[in-house]
Amino acid sequence: MELSRLPAFLLARAVKAAVVILAIVVCNFFLIHAAPGDPASIIAGQSGAADAKFLAQLRAQFGLDQPLYVQLWLYLKGVLTLDLGFSHRQQVSVAALLLDRLPATLLLTGAAFVFAISVGVAMGALAARRVGTWGDSIITILALTFYATPLFWVGLMLVLLFSVALEWLPSFGMASVGVELHGIAAVLDVAKHLLLPGLTLGLFYVAVYARLSRATMLEVADQDFVKTARAKGVPEGRILRRHILRNALLPVITFAGIQAGQLIGGSILVETVFAWPGIGRLAFEALLARDYQVLLGVFFCTSVMVVLFNLITDLLYAIVDPRVEVAR
Repeated sequence: MELSRLPAFLLARAVKAAVVILAIVVCNFFLIHAAPGDPASIIAGQSGAADAKFLAQLRAQFGLDQPLYVQLWLYLKGVLTLDLGFSHRQQVSVAALLLDRLPATLLLTGAAFVFAISVGVAMGALAARRVGTWGDSIITILALTFYATPLFWVGLMLVLLFSVALEWLPSFGMASVGVELHGIAAVLDVAKHLLLPGLTLGLFYVAVYARLSRATMLEVADQDFVKTARAKGVPEGRILRRHILRNALLPVITFAGIQAGQLIGGSILVETVFAWPGIGRLAFEALLARDYQVLLGVFFCTSVMVVLFNLITDLLYAIVDPRVEVAR
């Protein structure tokens, strides 16, 4: 992609992204309000008072007595100014909650993403180079096992093995409780807590990347330009790196852009199992408490992240494959 086309490309994608996010915000609003349950009744129950006067006061306070289209308009105006509302359960603004929980989720999903794509591509490349051998069969069996195993079961088994039986790693949280650490000690403590949830979240996608990399590398290896390179006497290692692997990475990058957004959804289960203080666990808690504003805020945040990941994927695709022309 030529650098002169980059501003026009980014502007066009920004406009499309804004339209997509607006549509998602509206759909999420109606889906959340179509769910059963009355937030005012939940709040009243938590306060220990559920008389009709108190319920009417709560509905007026949170705008629940307004018609649905008025609530939607007020919510859209708030989103445009990044005012995502107020959490009745946490007694703090939704934006503050998201800013507090988002780094933990980004750390977890980022670590799982790097682990999945690096280990998965390496396994796929090794399997493709040794196709038909025992090594290929073992990698294929491992990939299918990781793919077919539920995330929550993997997490529980890892906790039983490394936390309960061996006592090597902590089983919950993001940092040690009751211990004040600084510098390298604090980083190592967080890394120790990150290992099990990151491994649990990443193993499923390791299998996907391994299978995808193996299939695409075997397909590229049969192309004419690879055969021509071998006929010219190009070393096999260079053929693997410069010809086969680089072209085989294109579908991997495409899937990685999609998977980066899916990791946020998968983190809800993993964060619940490991008590990881991210937005996935926040969404689960908000769902139980019928905290609509927090749920809408989480959905808005994850939607923006998915759109950004897709934009980054398009840019990387054009960089990896110079033949790809980006439309204005």
